[in-house]
Amino acid sequence: MTGSLHTLPAGLPVPVDDGATAHLPGAAVPAVTLPATSGRLVDLRHWAAASGVLFFYPRTGEAGRPAGPEWDAIPGARGCTPQSGGFRDLAAEFAAEGVRLAAVSTQDTAYQREFVERNHIPFEILSDAALGLTRALALPTFEFAAPRGGRSTLIKRMAWHVEGGQIVKVWYPVFPPDRNAETVLAWLRERRA
Repeated sequence: MTGSLHTLPAGLPVPVDDGATAHLPGAAVPAVTLPATSGRLVDLRHWAAASGVLFFYPRTGEAGRPAGPEWDAIPGARGCTPQSGGFRDLAAEFAAEGVRLAAVSTQDTAYQREFVERNHIPFEILSDAALGLTRALALPTFEFAAPRGGRSTLIKRMAWHVEGGQIVKVWYPVFPPDRNAETVLAWLRERRA
């Protein structure tokens, strides 16, 4: 397996839809405020009033540190950097569609900020380190002790399209994660056609 955080190794286990997000489409985005890598606090209910995509990932890797075989063995865990890079690379196209982007993880903001700077991420990453959003909407999670950057409760990978304060569409499970942005953008374009 490769040590690069920017590419996905072959043979990763594919996640299956366990029904853990079936309750989300049509749900109201709760009035939860999360700290962002920009330094501001984001009221998610207010943010979700306009068209936007929130994508969720378990945790990002650290520069120069391989994820390790334990991480790679968890279906759907590997791929946070390629997923984020996909949204980064298509950010202008989402903006042209009138759609804002933000990412969410349970990592702390300082750790997320380093990731944003290192990978030139042009949108905010929001920290649900206190699990306020995760608990409010019973988001699917798993446990994995990370050496640094935040808690061991991690959100499973998914993406939402939000509008009018509601979750309109959910992509879950997401695999392969490096194609998530393309899949979401294609759906948005088809919907608006």
